[in-house]
Amino acid sequence: MESHQSGTSPPETPKRSPFTEIFHKLKSNLMFRSKLSEINGAMGDLGTYIPIVLALTLAKNLDLGTTLIFTGIYNAVTGAVYGVPMPVQPMKSIAAVAISSTAEEFGIPEIMAAGICTGGILFVLGVSGLMQFVFNIIPLSVVRGIQLSQGLAFAMSAVKYIRKEQNFSKSKSVGDRPWLGLDGLVLALVCVLFIVLVNGDGEQEEEDEEERNGSRRKRVSIIRKVISNVPSALLIFLLGVVLAFIRKPSIVHDIKFGPSKIKLVRMDKKAWKNGFLKGTIPQFPLSVLNSVVAVCKFSYDLFPEKKFSATSVSMTVGLMNMVGCWFGAMPTCHGAGGLAGQYKFGGRSGGCVALLGVAKLVLGLVLGSSLVGIMDKFPVGVLGALLLFAGIELAMAARDMNTKGDAFVMLVCTAVSLGSNAAIGFVVGIVLYVVLWMRNYGRVKPANLPVQVDQHP
Repeated sequence: MESHQSGTSPPETPKRSPFTEIFHKLKSNLMFRSKLSEINGAMGDLGTYIPIVLALTLAKNLDLGTTLIFTGIYNAVTGAVYGVPMPVQPMKSIAAVAISSTAEEFGIPEIMAAGICTGGILFVLGVSGLMQFVFNIIPLSVVRGIQLSQGLAFAMSAVKYIRKEQNFSKSKSVGDRPWLGLDGLVLALVCVLFIVLVNGDGEQEEEDEEERNGSRRKRVSIIRKVISNVPSALLIFLLGVVLAFIRKPSIVHDIKFGPSKIKLVRMDKKAWKNGFLKGTIPQFPLSVLNSVVAVCKFSYDLFPEKKFSATSVSMTVGLMNMVGCWFGAMPTCHGAGGLAGQYKFGGRSGGCVALLGVAKLVLGLVLGSSLVGIMDKFPVGVLGALLLFAGIELAMAARDMNTKGDAFVMLVCTAVSLGSNAAIGFVVGIVLYVVLWMRNYGRVKPANLPVQVDQHP
């Protein structure tokens, strides 16, 4: 009898059901890489989130409780879907227009209409596939220019928070910050130095072979590891909460338990018109560039193993605003600055932002809008310290522009964005990139010439 035993084939792996696949993906996306680091990373974007939410609450009577509930849900969902510390940030251009306008010109109905319109356009761009097309054709040097400008803008705002006292309801500085006090310059500088001591430049420290040579070096290495595991952002945030109560002890009496009453926002024809013209038009370019394109590029840099498209990010931004804004929740988007801040302080998984989302949801349900008093007395200099490092981390993404041509396009795009706005900077960057491409078209780079050997004796 002829034998055909050429080898035993491995047993087939049983196929998982779709529900099992989804469960395992969610479990993987939400799994903490390091519990303390992920908790610390969750605090990384509060330097951007708190000032804008507080400004809209004080200036426009934004319902803080409703905003916390919806943004908490957004955080939890995006963390589960993407598996990276994908932030949920306020739409900054809409917030800026609202704060600088009167309630009659641009109030809550106009804010919500602007958010719905912006979200609707982004959702359509995502569903149609146009957003992925835009993402694929934008040169990296232009994206880096937008990231650098946003990072520097955050860092400069942080320095302003540290140096100057702020009136968030009017979005302006109101004088030099005193050196001493519970919200003094010394406190802010100590927080900055503490973050530098603990987190350093943000690079992952690898185990060195010198650790094995000598007990002294080993002890120094252990001390360094212990310091690097201190949750700096979490401790600074908790310090700010304690100082808020010390600055105004009567806050305790203002706290009321229970969520805000969620209700539909009424938007008439005038609100839709003003919301679109004054809010959506300036916000839309920033949402495309910073909330979708830059976020995806930056996420790929930090987490190359995580695969998601600009289409899905555009759709989640759209859905967040097409749902929450009807009930008075602040217009939101994803932001590269928030991602940079959360990564800087240790966020490495979707569990980081999901944890932040649960905290927001609990606070919104338990304390509602009574949190305004605590946020109003939170030391602004402390927020500045957190925001500073989020901005620097985002700006440092531009360090991979190694050629002179790429650096030239990036820096011009950055300068124009800081001097005007991101939309104009983007257009200038694209035009400059095309002109340089046309100028260099057809040029052949000289090949390395072979080494000539002297054949004469």
